[in-house]
Amino acid sequence: MTDVDFRQGSYPVPGPQTTNLADILERVLDKGIVIAGDIKIELLDIELLTIRLRLFVASVDTAKKAGIDWWENDPALSSRASRDALQEENRDLRERLKELESEAPERKPR
Repeated sequence: MTDVDFRQGSYPVPGPQTTNLADILERVLDKGIVIAGDIKIELLDIELLTIRLRLFVASVDTAKKAGIDWWENDPALSSRASRDALQEENRDLRERLKELESEAPERKPR
């Protein structure tokens, strides 16, 4: 049997390619991923509780392409939506005040 020295003149054998977390996250956010599941609790074939879970992980741009943009209209998440809600409430209050003032009897100056 002959001993072979693999250290001299040999080429490194490529191992499996590694992908870091940033690359995986970039791919997921670019394409989006959907995770769906149902949890049912039954007792003697009687359904007591059903919980439906849906999770969509994507970038904002990918979500908008999918038609998902609820955060833009939620006052708790969007300063623009909050401002719009305040402006609408202010408008409503001004209209109610005008109605009340027009219905109230006029005060005579002293």
